[in-house]
Amino acid sequence: MDQTKSKNQNLSRGLKNRHVQLLAIGGAIGTGLFLGSGRSIHLAGPSILFAYMITGAICFLVMRALGELLVSNLNYHSFVDFVQDYLGNGAAFITGWTYWFCWISLAMADVTATGLYVQYWIPSLPRWVPSLVILLILLIMNLTAVRLFGEMEFWFALIKVVAILALIIVGIFMIIKGFSTSAGAASFTNLWKHGGWFPNGSNGFILSFQMVVFAFTGIELVGLTAGETEDPEHVIPKAINNIPVRIIIFYIGALAVIMSIYPWNSINPDKSPFVQVFAAVGVAAAATIVNFVVLTSAASACNSGIFSTSRMVFSLANENNAPESMKKLTSHKIPSNATIFSAAVILIAVILNYIMPEGVFVLITSISTFCFIFIWAIIVICHIKYRKANPELASKNNFKMPLYPIANYIILAFFAFVIVTLALNSETRVALFVTPVWFIVLGIIYFISKSKKKN
Repeated sequence: MDQTKSKNQNLSRGLKNRHVQLLAIGGAIGTGLFLGSGRSIHLAGPSILFAYMITGAICFLVMRALGELLVSNLNYHSFVDFVQDYLGNGAAFITGWTYWFCWISLAMADVTATGLYVQYWIPSLPRWVPSLVILLILLIMNLTAVRLFGEMEFWFALIKVVAILALIIVGIFMIIKGFSTSAGAASFTNLWKHGGWFPNGSNGFILSFQMVVFAFTGIELVGLTAGETEDPEHVIPKAINNIPVRIIIFYIGALAVIMSIYPWNSINPDKSPFVQVFAAVGVAAAATIVNFVVLTSAASACNSGIFSTSRMVFSLANENNAPESMKKLTSHKIPSNATIFSAAVILIAVILNYIMPEGVFVLITSISTFCFIFIWAIIVICHIKYRKANPELASKNNFKMPLYPIANYIILAFFAFVIVTLALNSETRVALFVTPVWFIVLGIIYFISKSKKKN
């Protein structure tokens, strides 16, 4: 661990408190909310709000477990460090590469979304063209400086926050005034008068959890930024404790307003409900602005994807679990080869959008959801191991996860439930066949590399 520590400290600590706070918000607001919520609303109707409440509470507990582990040892620069301590080298290898794969798949979904958003303005433009342009711009940005990444995410996240708050305020005004839309008058009664809170029954509610969980993927990025934060002991707990407020405002608040203005059964599952609402009320300029916001949101999430995957590959290389060349740093202390490698793999999404534009988004988000559940489960299991192995250290920790160990087992049971929901839907079932292949391949690679080292 000392070796990893010394090498990882070569990364630039260029992220300030305001960067990390907005990164935490950016991780909690992305394509899953702006685009994926349309599909979730289509499946569950207004009960989607309950799905967000439940999933949000689970994710907050996962983040508290992650926060407690990171604060317990400030030499941890990412969760792979404590996975190695508590679960061993093999688990660290599989977790590290799976987290890389998580963010690769997430960035692929976001690159796909950027193409969809640009098509709102230029319907005849092939989806892969704007996806390619945005990916190249983000790659150049990530190769420049960590502080530039932080600034870029700060402003991206700020745009999202301001836009959602504006949507909620304007939306409430429209509801109070009974603003007329093509689907009727805006009213809070729209939440329950079109078939009740559970219009598609328990089945629709259960099936919605895949996309709801996907909406929260990336929330743990605040933990990954610990390695490049100036004051992790104070910054990380503050960022994590603010998560519940963000969930209530940005997820539940925004979707409740949207479904009050525009009934759930009038929302197109393949388009952003945020854009649809403003387009439906005849506010063309507002719809264009919101489309720009969701475009920057997707670009922001893809930006985070390139950043996080490159740092993960760099960390894996320092543990001799990735090629030696991935350790290379630029004069700005950027892992250049790791960054280029990750961006090159994300490029596969651009190719998929060229070959098979329909169905790419659901396929990628399902795989991403499964892999993120694995990562979050590993964090929770490491937390259990940490508490059992270090009772004295845990008692001194000022940032304890609440309701241990009951909360840990509730989280793991919830994850098992979500994996079952993937099997129930024909569109998401493919993730259950693809992701096990990934873990098998990783296991084979690890054992081969381990045997070579022995020889």
